[in-house]
Amino acid sequence: MHFLSMYYMKYLLFAAVGILTIWGLFLLFFTATDEVTNYPSGGTTIVAFGDSLVAGVGATGGSDFVSLLSKQFGEPIVNLGVSGDTTADALLRLDQVIAQDPKVVMVLLGGNDYLQQVPKAETFANLNQIVTTIHESGAVVMLLGVRGGLLRDEYQGDYQDLAELLGTAYVPNVLDGLFGNPSFMSDAIHPNDAGYQVIADKVEPVLLDLVQ
Repeated sequence: MHFLSMYYMKYLLFAAVGILTIWGLFLLFFTATDEVTNYPSGGTTIVAFGDSLVAGVGATGGSDFVSLLSKQFGEPIVNLGVSGDTTADALLRLDQVIAQDPKVVMVLLGGNDYLQQVPKAETFANLNQIVTTIHESGAVVMLLGVRGGLLRDEYQGDYQDLAELLGTAYVPNVLDGLFGNPSFMSDAIHPNDAGYQVIADKVEPVLLDLVQ
């Protein structure tokens, strides 16, 4: 009897672990979108907010990644990219974003902070404030990461940490695989048409998940 009781207890334990594992996987795969702040959003527009990578420096007309995404979606995307913007510059024009009544805002900033040697803590404090302010308007944020440096990535893991902290959708380093490849770059830091297409292809499935 004692042997049977021990066997029965082990059976119950394994069954309980199995049920909890299945439930955990269910939550991971079927409720992941609910972790994104303000999803679904009640806003009306899609906005791209950032620096020269959003503005499309290096692309020919209509081949920046924002225009490419707009064509692929069949829906207009407001482009609020300003070449040279740091995170501090972007903070000063957040009212332009809020005025669009956004439902999704793609935020791509940080590259100029690195080039201007802005302390990393300041960069990510500014990004935190930018995302938080957009969230307060009721919009969903998609954070797009960039590399902090050519030889060594000073921002390794920081964008992902911020995305998890604030509940944003996230696309890792949009320039991954493009740097140093003349087939994709128009200069040392800006993609060409082909490079912007790669960025659009990285962003598209994440954006699609947010707007459907």
